[in-house]
Amino acid sequence: MFVRSLGDGAELRPLEPWQAEEFFAHMERGRDFIGEHIGFADAAKDLESARNLLQRYADNTANDTQRILGIWLDDKLVGGVLLRDLNVPQGRAEVGCWLEPAATGKGLITKAATLLIDWAIRERGVHRVEWLVSSKNAPSIAVARRLGMTRDGVLRSYHPYRGVRQDLEVWSVLAPEWENR
Repeated sequence: MFVRSLGDGAELRPLEPWQAEEFFAHMERGRDFIGEHIGFADAAKDLESARNLLQRYADNTANDTQRILGIWLDDKLVGGVLLRDLNVPQGRAEVGCWLEPAATGKGLITKAATLLIDWAIRERGVHRVEWLVSSKNAPSIAVARRLGMTRDGVLRSYHPYRGVRQDLEVWSVLAPEWENR
């Protein structure tokens, strides 16, 4: 897709199956923190499952239904953004993110998500971009606000995560709103 600078030694790059070892090492460093809200921590429990996860995204990238991009800080993978669901015919996409603790507070997710949303809207013609987040994930909700998204509502007791049902907030931005922000 692309390699883009996020400033201050950070880059946004495609995250591909051949990078499974680096992805798994990154998950190991941030597993507890990432796993508070993000299923990747459970899905990439070993090298094989990390490779399989990245392969699924690669296959779905080829089918134009998903994308996954890593955030590297000083050539070290520290997080990423993704299109969990890209439905170009319907003009809809869902953006997600994750970050290990050492990389928080630097604006990396906001910058990376901005680039990904720009790409989805301007290059792929997406009309609606969604951000689905546990009501308990305050940092992710703050990113949705910084991106200029609108809180559409809360799906109460919607999302089972690690055996506990959670409320799921739905945030979104429409293409005209994004272009006029």
